[in-house]
Amino acid sequence: MTAVTEDAPKTAPAKGIQVTEKALARIRTAMAKENISPQQGGLRLGVQGGGCSGLSYNIRFDTQPRERDRIFQFDDVRVFVDPKSFIYLHGMTLDYQETLMQQGFVFTNPNASKSCGCGTSFSG
Repeated sequence: MTAVTEDAPKTAPAKGIQVTEKALARIRTAMAKENISPQQGGLRLGVQGGGCSGLSYNIRFDTQPRERDRIFQFDDVRVFVDPKSFIYLHGMTLDYQETLMQQGFVFTNPNASKSCGCGTSFSG
């Protein structure tokens, strides 16, 4: 993975997952707080049924990848995506935003045909 400017997403394989520098910084901080080793663990992104629009994003830490996971490496941060979720997440960019109204991860997903106001639910 090659780094671009600080605010631009890092490049990833075509139709892969992209993660911005802001999101990477937040992931590193949270992993350190949770005592998760970057050499073994990583951030797991997934999709599950439910939410206002039919599908919802699932984000959590995992201590190691699963056998069929796609693994995306961004310097010292790994992102794990299971094969079923990857169908909905390929081409997605994960960002982190802090505003006066809210803070948290933001999913920019070109595969979502519609999404709800909370930003955690979509339909493909």
